Amino acid sequence: MSNLPLDQMDPDEHETNEMSFLDHLEELRWHIIRAFIAIAVFTVGAFASKELVFGTIILGPSKTDFWTYRWLCQLGDLLQTQAICIDTLPFILQSRQMTGQFTMHIASSFAVGLTCAFPYAFWEIWRFISPGLYINEKKVARGAVFWVSFLFMIGVAFGYLILTPLSVNFLSNYQIDPSILNEFDIISYVSTVTTLVLACGLLFQLPMVVLFLTKAGIITPAIMKAYRKHGIVVIFFLGALLTPPDPFSQVLIAIPLIGLYQISITVSKRAFKNREKELIQL
Repeated sequence: MSNLPLDQMDPDEHETNEMSFLDHLEELRWHIIRAFIAIAVFTVGAFASKELVFGTIILGPSKTDFWTYRWLCQLGDLLQTQAICIDTLPFILQSRQMTGQFTMHIASSFAVGLTCAFPYAFWEIWRFISPGLYINEKKVARGAVFWVSFLFMIGVAFGYLILTPLSVNFLSNYQIDPSILNEFDIISYVSTVTTLVLACGLLFQLPMVVLFLTKAGIITPAIMKAYRKHGIVVIFFLGALLTPPDPFSQVLIAIPLIGLYQISITVSKRAFKNREKELIQL
């Protein structure tokens, strides 16, 4: 229940206050059902597009004609150095389980379906949450669906086009002895790719998390500046927790997150100033 008088309360919020607990559960159930339906539709579409989704998208970073590798070679030609050109990936993919390829086809289709349906799924959840916000909270959260979706897609793009191919190149070329060949199981490869991509999409939500925590009065820009070093340690910890256990991937994902931390300080400053003005007016 809101503590605001009815004349200061948002009409949608007043309406939700009249709903019973079971009504709220029923409404939440339908929002979740619609979100899952969207994910299922995209998943089925991805499953039916096997050559595009699995052959081109999922297996793309395992081939030397992938966009990132070609771009690095072109950049190497401009800089007159072949040090950054990736023209060989010394590994092969194998399926050592009878159900391996079929299982990975389903898993990769679900990952693509989840990624494509994320904006709509978040919008459905947001439609359930937003009526319960105060008017001033709605002003702060204006554009939340757009920015959350935008940051998620930017994170996915970074994970797929930058982090994944560079990690694949690093891990495929890493050998403790020349006699040991890199023969990766398809389950391991797909799990690594989907983990890197989805983890980047989630970790890139840092500015939005900071915005809401600042408006809630939990953190301030001064705290973020004072604990900057601690924040960087936490970033590296999250990178290690959500990415494959190799230092290259962890460091590579930490670099943009440190930049996002700096952006989050700016976001926190603006949110803190607005919150101070609102408190003064009250």
